[in-house]
Amino acid sequence: MRHILHTWTGMIEPELRSWRRDLHQMAEVGFCEYVTTYYIYQKLKDLNFSLYIGQDALDSNARYGVPTDQVLREHEERALEQGVPEDFLDQIRGGHTGVVATLDTGKPGKHMAFRFDIDALPIVEADEIEHIPSSEGFRSLNEGMMHACGHDGHTAIGLGLARFIYQHQDQLTGSFTLLFQPAEEGSRGANAMVQKGWLDNVDLFLSGHLGIQPLPVGTVVAASTSILATTKIDVSITGQTAHAGMSPHEGRNALIAGSAMVLALHGIAPHGDGVTRINVGRMEGGSGRNIVPGEAFLQLETRGTSTRENAYMKEEAIRRIEGAAQMYGVNVNYSIVGEGISAETDDYWRKQIPLVLAKSTVVKQVQSELALNGSEDVTYMMRRVQDTGGAAAYLIYGTPLAAGHHHRRFDYDESTLAVAVNALAYLICAESGEGALQQ
Repeated sequence: MRHILHTWTGMIEPELRSWRRDLHQMAEVGFCEYVTTYYIYQKLKDLNFSLYIGQDALDSNARYGVPTDQVLREHEERALEQGVPEDFLDQIRGGHTGVVATLDTGKPGKHMAFRFDIDALPIVEADEIEHIPSSEGFRSLNEGMMHACGHDGHTAIGLGLARFIYQHQDQLTGSFTLLFQPAEEGSRGANAMVQKGWLDNVDLFLSGHLGIQPLPVGTVVAASTSILATTKIDVSITGQTAHAGMSPHEGRNALIAGSAMVLALHGIAPHGDGVTRINVGRMEGGSGRNIVPGEAFLQLETRGTSTRENAYMKEEAIRRIEGAAQMYGVNVNYSIVGEGISAETDDYWRKQIPLVLAKSTVVKQVQSELALNGSEDVTYMMRRVQDTGGAAAYLIYGTPLAAGHHHRRFDYDESTLAVAVNALAYLICAESGEGALQQ
């Protein structure tokens, strides 16, 4: 089987590269991945999977931070212009993006599930010749949206794994669920798939990420640590406009109130039991130099080593937001637009992954763990699997990085895509392959 997997990996590598480049060009932000969803569906429809889209794939009410109806309509119009058929679009309108694919081999065995995030970021991609997607002609076609975190590669890995399961289903046992999840950025989409029940009866769950830190191609990290819990908060401040020269006393300055909030938020004392973080990443307000600003807007996030530490940061943030509003006599409305919990890779996978991948001729090195030091809403899926008796892991696939994640020149070595698919295929064979790796 090792020889078969090595040969198969080499055969699919050109397709992985092609899929990745297609996906990179169609970069779409969370809950607006209409073209991406159609692309995934088209690639899977002939592979004997049962496919679920729209409200069959996720729980509408469990989504965080869904864009406004106007924004969604703009993206839906773009999707039509870019070739998504209207009858397909009608099934996913309103931000109901993503695909769930299931396959039952008909033979008793484990239920394995895999998550692949599909969304991009609101970033203008670099157009310099040094940036490979630009120089080789697959830069994002959607200005202001870019796959700057590797989700194009994650989706390609998912398509490659689907191909492997389909082509080898006669040699496999049990059942498989592949979750192509929207809106990972901002921790907004995973819970909607969890609440739909896709993770309720899963024995083994795997997900992963390209990069994180520069590592040689061929390296697979068995367990990510320090996946921080997080809360994303939008704050709208309403004061009272006034003439800054003639009647400043009649105004209530929303911008000053917002500034006070920023200073107070960044003054929250860190929690003594674990790492905590806060960041106000966006602040807007005012309309002119001679007008007391009547409106302001903040976007911020909190993080913590565990859900408990993050809850402390969240509570303190809200207290300071409300306190500053009262101090400056303005009204404030805040909304939770994203949230992620903490989770850890199970001991089962920590032991099994290095043992199994030692057999691979494509995986060159297995590293035991690596600190993520960021947040990922895949933790909702991991926790649900763990709470129902299953085992979950979050891997990292090594690659050099042209620039850091969320940078306009972010890029990675595409050969790591084949390594990731090979690693997941080996783990499938070990768990559901009727002893295939011993052959």
